[in-house]
Amino acid sequence: MSLFQRIEKDFVAAFKAKRTEEVAVLRMLKAAIKNKEVDVRRALSDAEVLEVVAKQVKQRQESIEQFRTAGRTDLVDAEERELRILQAYLPQPLTEAELAAVVEETIQATGATSMKDMGRVMQAILSAHAGRVDGKVASALVRARLSA
Repeated sequence: MSLFQRIEKDFVAAFKAKRTEEVAVLRMLKAAIKNKEVDVRRALSDAEVLEVVAKQVKQRQESIEQFRTAGRTDLVDAEERELRILQAYLPQPLTEAELAAVVEETIQATGATSMKDMGRVMQAILSAHAGRVDGKVASALVRARLSA
């Protein structure tokens, strides 16, 4: 079953169970996926659907940060609930230790020696572990390793 089919199935189940918050989040996610399909004029692959989910997760995380700085705990709680629903569709992220090992391995494989090679290393990491790596964390690790 594709990721989009799983989202569809979960949407129907949530709708029948009258879980309104989950229905709203999944409806918004389905709309984002459909918009992307219209943009590229074809059905999306699982990897592309995963990118859309990751983008939605990132939007929620940014909203949570902004609501916290504004002192809106009610909105923070709502966004965190939405975030948990969306994260169910993402693969398990790499742990800090796993990510450090991946960074080291990729630097060895690409033969990177300086900060000039950072783009190549980051591209290799993000393409090989799409959806499982936080770009900011990976970037910090690569930068620390290459500047050492």
